[in-house]
Order: sequence, then structure tokens, then C-alpha cells
Amino acid sequence: MSWINRVRKAIPFIAKKEQSPDNLWHKCSGCGQMIFTREWEENLSVCPKCNHHGRIGPAERFAQILDEGSASLLPVPQVKEDPLKFRDTKKYADRIRAARAATGDQDALINASGTIEGAPVVIGVQNFAYMGGSMGVAVGAAFVQGIEEAIARNCPYIIFTAAGGARMQEGILSLMQMPRATVAIRQLHDAGLPYIVVLTDPTTGGVTASYAMLGDIQIAEPNALIGFAGQRVIENTIREKLPEGFQRAEYLLAHGMLDMVVDRKDMKQRLAQITAYLMPRKAA
Repeated sequence: MSWINRVRKAIPFIAKKEQSPDNLWHKCSGCGQMIFTREWEENLSVCPKCNHHGRIGPAERFAQILDEGSASLLPVPQVKEDPLKFRDTKKYADRIRAARAATGDQDALINASGTIEGAPVVIGVQNFAYMGGSMGVAVGAAFVQGIEEAIARNCPYIIFTAAGGARMQEGILSLMQMPRATVAIRQLHDAGLPYIVVLTDPTTGGVTASYAMLGDIQIAEPNALIGFAGQRVIENTIREKLPEGFQRAEYLLAHGMLDMVVDRKDMKQRLAQITAYLMPRKAA
């Protein structure tokens, strides 16, 4: 009998290994503190010690923002997969299968219609866990789909961005989604409907250079990384030292790039206020 089993026999309340699940604790990537997973989830994946906002996927975001029971997922647009038959260390088709297995999502942008405190909206959420939330043809098609659904429902389109940029495996086709998204936003404006952007950590590259910075209202979560190129790349290009945190949400807010920085726990209420102001509903 090993010493640990002898101790367990003498002190029966010590849990056996099989009674202690591996996911009992979550390590905050912001401060490094260990937090009970249950406490982490109940706090909307935000660290209660340092307020670091963890990355979440579409399912969690829809549950947090949309009224209970109102969410309805839009069907994923069908596009040609692996149009360039791209291969690096792996086949692109294999990367797509792995990303779908890991996230349960068909691609990096998922749309849902629903209500926020009774007001109809269409929401798109990018999932950074799906190939870094990268923008390919499928993401462009989903973005256009969300805009068209918002026009059909006569309601705002709200996009939660999280991306490393354009998807390199689709080459020029991924870059073509930048003007495609811009045209769709113009159609939304022509219909007299608001386009609201919520930038989450991280939002970079071609996504920042297109639809992430074209919102009528620009919101960000605290300390979200937002930029086009990385700080080191910019410093090497201009040969100057950049201010600390110059690509973080608070710095961008102070320099006029954002309208507000909102904690996740307050996001639903703030979006409700904005949509009520931009889309006032007539009294019954």
C-alpha cells in the first residue's frame, strides 16, 4: 500500500484522484492566478482578480447578450472550401476539419437573430479559437448574410470581432472580403439601419482594416488588443519606440478611435441603450 493510500485510509475526506476533475481550476492568462472554473464561468469568463476578459465563442456570447429563448442561429452560408488547394505543413482541408472538431462551428463567424431587452437585432460573433478567427471567403459570406438578415428584419447588425487578420490559405480571395464587407455595410446604411462594432481581444490585421473600424458605434472590451500590424513590426518600420499599451482599448479610447470601453457584465445593458436610442420603437 502506497503512503498516499495509507493517508487516505486514515483521513477519509481526502479526495481520490478520480474525484478531482482536471478542469476544476482555470489559470488566468492576465494575472496568472488560479480561479475555480465554476467561478470563472459564473463571472462571464472574466477574472475576478484582475478583470482580464477571456476569449469566448459564439455560443457563450449569444447566451450573454440575447434575451433568453430568443436566439435563432442563421444557417451557415455554403462556399467552396479550399479553393486554392493550399498546403503548408498541413493540408488546408485538414486544418478546417481540425478547427471544426475543436470548436463545433462551421467557420470563424456565426450569426444569430434575437432580441436584446425586447429589441430585435442580428448579431455576428467571430471565434478566435477557429483558426485565429481569420477572415476567409466563408467569413465574408457570413458577414454579408448577417447584414442582409438585419435589413430583412429592419434591425441593427452587431458584430463582435476577434481575429488575427485575413486567412493566408485563401490568398487574394481572403483580401477580397474587405471591400465585400464594406459594400454590405453601405447597403445597411442605405436602409437606414445601425452598424455596431464590439472589438474583443484580439482584433488585428485585415479585419481591423475593414469592417472592424467602420461601425456607427465603436465599442471595445477592456484591454482588448486592437491594431493592424504588431507593435514590433511598426517599431522596426518607423524606427521609433511606441508608447506602452498603444494598441490597447483604453489607449485607443483616449485618442478618439473608440466611443466607449465596456465591461462584459455591462455589455448587454449598454447595447440595449444604444439600440433603443438608434432604433426607437413606437409605443403600442
